[in-house]
Amino acid sequence: MLIELLTAAATDAAPDTEFGFIQAMEEGGPVAWSILGVMVIMSVGSFYILITKYFEQNKVMKEYRANRAAFWRAGSLKEGATKFDKNSAWRQLADDAIRAGDESDKMTDNLESHDWLHGTLARSEASINAKLAGGLPFLATVGATAPFVGLLGTVIGIYRALIKIGATGSASIDQVAGPVGEALIMTAIGLLVAVPAVFAYNYLQSRNRRIAAMLSGFSTDLQANITSHGAVRPAVKAAGSAPAGKAAKTAPAAARPAGATGATTPTNKA
Repeated sequence: MLIELLTAAATDAAPDTEFGFIQAMEEGGPVAWSILGVMVIMSVGSFYILITKYFEQNKVMKEYRANRAAFWRAGSLKEGATKFDKNSAWRQLADDAIRAGDESDKMTDNLESHDWLHGTLARSEASINAKLAGGLPFLATVGATAPFVGLLGTVIGIYRALIKIGATGSASIDQVAGPVGEALIMTAIGLLVAVPAVFAYNYLQSRNRRIAAMLSGFSTDLQANITSHGAVRPAVKAAGSAPAGKAAKTAPAAARPAGATGATTPTNKA
């Protein structure tokens, strides 16, 4: 009977404390909500850059693969440039090469003419690569700083827990669970924001390097074509050419006599 009374008294005396994300953030106060808002902005910005840059890179690579052969099959570079979209990276590089070729012809020194053409194409490549790299510094910044922003929330949460212990003179779990929980949540959120940003940065950077290699190859082909006055062109598949395997399959059928069939005709016996 005595044990039951003591248990009931302890139950009635226990504080009705709720634990959860909202309660933990409320324990942190305006500072915690401000830090959470900053990390939400970082996360939304990171995913926005990842999605938009992914589709931008896809458009650049697909356009080159689709129109490269048509460009080099054209009668001139000016005609071939029309195969690309007006505002595409490849159209910009081709137009810059054509303009530089026209201007280099006015130079009397062949070495200076070559350097001018090479420098113009290099500047055009650099401007395209710089545009493709837009937004990546933000991803790098988020990946490097988000854990420390979360750590700031952790430090503030632990500090508030220690202040609460000192003010109440009690280190019971109900007194410190809120501030400590808020501190740990901030660390976790900082990592959740930073890790996707780092993966997105490395992924987009690797695709940008692939596009840069394609731009460099295209620029080299343009320079060789201009300096040779159209004599040098990269090898491209002829228009309407059938794949080798398909041609090999149709060759025996074409060689077979028109009247030949798989059936044999019986011979008349005398």
